[in-house]
Amino acid sequence: MPLPPLSITILPTIEAVTASQWDSLVDNDQPFLRHAFLHALEASGSVSEATGWEPCHLSVWQGEQLVAALPMYRKHHSYGEYVFDWGWAEALERSGGRYYPKALSAVPFTPVPGARTLIARHVDARAVRGLLAGAWREQCESLGLSSWHLLFADEADVTAWQAQCPELITREGVQFQWRDRGFGDFEGFLASMTSKRRKMIKRERRLVAEQGLQVAHLEGDAITSADMVHFYRCYAITYHERGRPPYLNYDFFERLRQTMPEALVLVQAYVEGRPVASALYFRGSSTLYGRYWGSEVVADCLHFEACYYQGIEYCLQHGLTLFDPGTQGEHKLVRGFAPQRVRSLHYISHPGLAAGVAQFCHEEGEHVSAYRDAAHQALPFK
Repeated sequence: MPLPPLSITILPTIEAVTASQWDSLVDNDQPFLRHAFLHALEASGSVSEATGWEPCHLSVWQGEQLVAALPMYRKHHSYGEYVFDWGWAEALERSGGRYYPKALSAVPFTPVPGARTLIARHVDARAVRGLLAGAWREQCESLGLSSWHLLFADEADVTAWQAQCPELITREGVQFQWRDRGFGDFEGFLASMTSKRRKMIKRERRLVAEQGLQVAHLEGDAITSADMVHFYRCYAITYHERGRPPYLNYDFFERLRQTMPEALVLVQAYVEGRPVASALYFRGSSTLYGRYWGSEVVADCLHFEACYYQGIEYCLQHGLTLFDPGTQGEHKLVRGFAPQRVRSLHYISHPGLAAGVAQFCHEEGEHVSAYRDAAHQALPFK
């Protein structure tokens, strides 16, 4: 009996599909693409039309079976994306055009590389992408969206989309990631480094202890609501110090604690038994992701300890081979985090802006590539 034809539907909320349907398409190493994570964003109100993130997820069906999906949002600004296009918006608006709203396929507030196009293995991936491309193009045309952006897709996803839609503009960036090279334990990791950097890391960890700080971590169900309340207070401090409110509210994090605790690792720093700083990690099947951090105290090197060294130690203790500590930071390089290429894809409907963006991304990419090569040469390993 022939299989039903593929069809496409726009989901106004992630709740329009069941968790089991959606998660059947998600790799076990990608906690941020799980239904529970995306639902927590929407149900908490952190992601909504009111905050400038209007869900319009694309879903592909074969009869009653969900066989592919692409998270998508209509965006009314460029906050929370980490691939900066403010200059593109300004250029179009100066010429009398309108850049917002635009279409965006990404995980909100989460610049973590991974598959963005979720496709079941038994279906024709090219046919699926053809349907999805038709859907985001139709959205741009019918709703007057200026563009579609695919952010932080992994290499396989980017390459497949480039082959399917040659008009997509590629933009390159750099992130820093740690990989286990068979170190064994933290001492083995230190032994692989140059003497200068090995001494630096030992001194930084010693300095944390000398300030009376003790650091420990909690996992899964061991994380209580009181722990999450304290974490959120620390997380909010990080934003308030920059003079702006947090992107994510407390309800979002509490929902994660209740619905996907097995993916959470909470590092806490204590002074005399009282928690004063927190860093929240997420765990995949082979990768640890460092995401959120904050502190009630000013303490030398505490950020490095809570956000980097504790993560490396956790990976080595639990057999995780990759540690993604988050965006930015040449300071990660000297601590053993290697530069990795990250790419995004951009469809711009305005021909003139598309030509200018393509030229900009080409020139920027040459500088990014040169920087990445130089950063590799600066890694602190013997």
